[in-house]
Amino acid sequence: MASLRPDPSSPWHALPLDAVYSTAGSSAAGLTDDEARSRLSLHGPNILAPPRPVSPLGLLAAQFKNVLIAILLIACLLSLFLGHTVEAITIGVIVFFAALLGFVQEYRAGRAIEALRKLAAPSALVVRCGTERELPVAELVPGDLVVLRAGDRVPADLRLVESFNLRAEESVLTGESASVDKFVFPLEEGASLAERVNMAYAGTIISYGRGRGLVVATGMATEFGAIAGMLAGIEAGRTPLQENLDRVGALLARAAVAGVVVIALLGILRGEPLMKMVIFGIALAVAVVPEALPAVVTISLALGVQRMVRRHALMRRLAAVETLGATTVICSDKTGTLTRDEMTVRRIWVGGTTVDVSGIGYAPEGGFGVGGRKVELFPALARLLEAAVLASDAECRFDPVQKSWVAWGDPTEAALVAAAAKGGVDKPALATAWPRVDEIPFSSESKRMTTLHEGGVGLFACAKGAAEVILAGCNRILSGAGERPLDAEERVRVLDTANAMASVGLRVLAVASKSATNRIEAERGMLFLGLAGINDPPRPEAVGAVATCRRAAIRPVMITGDHPVTAAAVARELGILAEGRVVTGKELAAMDDAQLEREVEGIDVFARVSPADKLRVVTALQKKGEVVAMTGDGVNDAPALKKADIGIAMGIGGTEVSREAAAMTLTDDNFASIVAAVEEGRGIFDNIKKYLMYLLSSNTGEILLVAVTQLLGLPLPLSAVQLLYVNLATDGLPALALAVDPADPGLMRRPPRKAAGGIFTRPVTFLILLGGIWSTVANLFLFLWARWSGRSLAEAMMVTFVSLVLIQLVKAYNFRSDRHSVLRRPFANRWLNAAVVWEFLLLLVVIYLPALREAFGSYPLSLADWGMIVLTAVSVAPVLELGKYFVRRSTPSSP
Repeated sequence: MASLRPDPSSPWHALPLDAVYSTAGSSAAGLTDDEARSRLSLHGPNILAPPRPVSPLGLLAAQFKNVLIAILLIACLLSLFLGHTVEAITIGVIVFFAALLGFVQEYRAGRAIEALRKLAAPSALVVRCGTERELPVAELVPGDLVVLRAGDRVPADLRLVESFNLRAEESVLTGESASVDKFVFPLEEGASLAERVNMAYAGTIISYGRGRGLVVATGMATEFGAIAGMLAGIEAGRTPLQENLDRVGALLARAAVAGVVVIALLGILRGEPLMKMVIFGIALAVAVVPEALPAVVTISLALGVQRMVRRHALMRRLAAVETLGATTVICSDKTGTLTRDEMTVRRIWVGGTTVDVSGIGYAPEGGFGVGGRKVELFPALARLLEAAVLASDAECRFDPVQKSWVAWGDPTEAALVAAAAKGGVDKPALATAWPRVDEIPFSSESKRMTTLHEGGVGLFACAKGAAEVILAGCNRILSGAGERPLDAEERVRVLDTANAMASVGLRVLAVASKSATNRIEAERGMLFLGLAGINDPPRPEAVGAVATCRRAAIRPVMITGDHPVTAAAVARELGILAEGRVVTGKELAAMDDAQLEREVEGIDVFARVSPADKLRVVTALQKKGEVVAMTGDGVNDAPALKKADIGIAMGIGGTEVSREAAAMTLTDDNFASIVAAVEEGRGIFDNIKKYLMYLLSSNTGEILLVAVTQLLGLPLPLSAVQLLYVNLATDGLPALALAVDPADPGLMRRPPRKAAGGIFTRPVTFLILLGGIWSTVANLFLFLWARWSGRSLAEAMMVTFVSLVLIQLVKAYNFRSDRHSVLRRPFANRWLNAAVVWEFLLLLVVIYLPALREAFGSYPLSLADWGMIVLTAVSVAPVLELGKYFVRRSTPSSP
C-alpha cells in the first residue's frame, strides 16, 4: 500500500471517492497493520492534547501581583510595626482568602479541555487488512476505514465513502437540532461545516442507518481538536470590576505615598519631632488603604451568588458576577437555549384547512384549532395522524428521572406521535390494530418512508416524506368532502402551501396512504392526506426574557448553526429579529474583520456559523465597546463562551465542555433566568460603588483635615491611635453593611452602565469630594472652636476624633445612593442600622472607659461638647442631599 500521508487541510468534502482513497493512501480493504503503526508514530494517538501543566505555586504567586493585595500586605507589615496586632492579623486573613479564591478559580480553568477529551469514544469498528476489528479510538490514524452504525459516536473526522440511510446528530458541533442526512457525493469547496453532508465529525452521534468513512483527521487536527485549540488560546478577559479595582488600588497607592511624604515633611519643617511624624505618616498611610475592600467585594459577590442560585443561575467565576450588570449584548445559541430542543408539530394542512397545534414537546398535552377557535379531532385530521404514526418508528415515553416526556427514536417522528396523542390517537393500540408486516425504509435518495400493515383486503400502506416526493406518488387527495382526483392545479396548491410553511421555519412532511395494495404497488397511486409543519419551538418564557432585555437596553443576538430560514422564523417569533439582518456563515466568511466590525451592530441573526465564526462575532462586538454575554449549550459554543465577557452555559441540556468554559450556568436552562442574573449583577456593582463612595469620602476628609492643619501651621488634630481607630470604624461593620444594601427598585429600568467608565463617574467623584471637603471644613471648624474656647490640645483632638467618627456614620446612610435622597427608605438596610448602633456604643466605651483614656486621650464629654459634635456630624447630610439634587438635575437619564 502506498504510504501517502493524508493532509487534514485538504478539501475532503470536495473530492470524488476515487480521489479520496488515493489522497488518503488507503483502499476499501483499509490499512495494513504495518502502515497503521507507521502513521501512528507520525501523527500520534487520536486524543486531544492535554492542557499545559499548571504550577500551583505559580498560580498562587500570581495572585499577589494585584496592586490592592500588595498595598494590603504593606499595610499588614505597617500595622505590625505600629504594634496593632489585631489589625495586622485581620488584614492578613483577608489577603489570604482573596488570594486563595483567585487561585482556585484559575486552577479550574483548564478543565474545559479535559471535558472535551471525555467526549471521545472509547473504541471503534475499523477495517484493517480487509477485516473488521474493534480498536481503541486512540489507535486510529488518517487513512483508517471506520464502520459506522446507529448509536455510534464518531471517533475521528471522516470522509464518508458508504452511506445507507445514514443520519448524524451534530447539534453539539453545528447547533442544528435535526439529524442530518449523510451522502457520499462531492460538494462545493466553499461548503460550510454544517453543509458538509459527506463528512462525519468526531464527537457527533450516528442516529440512523449505517455507513463507512475514511479517517481524514485525528486528535487535535479534528474539528473538536480545533475547538480545544481555540479554548487553549483564549485568555479570559478581565472583568470591568477587576480593572476598576486595579485603578482604585493604584490611585490609593499613589495617594498613600504622597500623603505620607508631604505631611511628614510639613511636620518636620514646622519643628515636629522626626519619629512622631514618621509614626503619624505611617498611620495615615494605613488609614488611606481600604483594608475591607476585598472583604466587601467578596461578601457582595458571595451573597449575590447565593441569591442567584435561588434564581437558577450558578456562578463559576465570582469576579464575573458584576459584569452581568454592564452587559449590553447577549449572543444566544438557538437550539436548547431559546428553543426547547424538542421537535413539535406546530401546523397541519389537511383537506384544504390549516390546523394549528397547541402544546410543546413530546407530552400528550395540547389540542387543535382553526382560525383561533378550538376544534376536536375531525375525520380527515384523524386519518392523517394515524397514517403518520403508523409510518413512524419513534415513541414518546415519560421519563421518571427527568420527570418529563422524552423522544425514543427520531425526534421528527416523535413529534408526529405526540401530535396524534393530543387527539387521542394511541400508538400502541394503533400498532396492535394495524400490525406492520413490511416496510420500505427511508433513504437519502428516496426521501420517504413507507410501511405496510395488515388490515382489510390486501395490505394498507402509509407513507411520509418530502412533499414533492410524496405528491408525485399520489393520484388522489383527501378534501373536506372526501377523496377527489389530484389534478395539476391541486398539485401546485399543495406545493405552494408546503413552501409557505417552510418559509416560516417549519420542516414540512407530507403524509399519504393506500388501501388494498402490496409492496410493489404501495408507493404508486396513493391518497394524499396532507402536510405537517414541524419545528423546535421557542421557549415561552424566552419571549418575555427577550422583551425584558430590550427594556433594559440589552440587545439580544441569535448565533446558530441552524438553517437561516429556520433561525429567522424563530428570531421573529421571539422578538430578536426586528430591524436587523440575517447573515449566514458563508456571508460572514466573505467579510474581513474590519467589515464585520462595521456591520456587526446591524445584524440580529447569524445562521450556519462555525465555532470560529462565533468567536469572530464576539470579538467584533467587543471591539465596538460592547460587553458581551454568550449563552450556549453545545461543544461548539465553548470557545465563544470563554472569549465572551460573561459566558452562560445550560446546566441541564448543556455539555460539560460548555459548563466548564462558561462563567455562569443556568440550572434550569431557562433564558429568563439571565434577566434575574443581570439584576443581581447590577445590584452587586451598585453596592461595591456605595462602599467605595463612603470609604473614599471618609478617607478624603481625614487626609485633607491633616493636610490643611499642617499647611496652616496648626497642631495635628488627631493622634496616630485616634486616626487608626477612625480607620477601623469606617472600614468595619458599616462598610460591610453597605455590601448587603437592598437593591434599588428601579434597577432593571436603567440602561447598562458603561463598563469603560468605571466606578468613578463625574457624579460619584463629585459626591466623594463634596463629602470629604465638607467633613474637613466641619471638623476643622470644630477643632478651632475647641481651641478658641479654652480647651486643651488633647481635649480639642478628642472632640475632633468623636466628630469624625460620627460624621462618617452619618455619611454611610447618605451614600446608600448616588442619586436618590436619604429620606427615600432611610432605614431599609437593617444591617447598617445595627452596625451604626454598635459603632456608636463602642465609641462611648472609648470615651468613658477609664482604662482607654490614656491610649486615646479621652475625657468625659460635656453636653455642650456633644451638642457641637452632633451638629457638626449631621451637617454633612443636607450638604450631600443638595449635591444629589444637582446630580439629578445635571444627569437626569443616568443610571
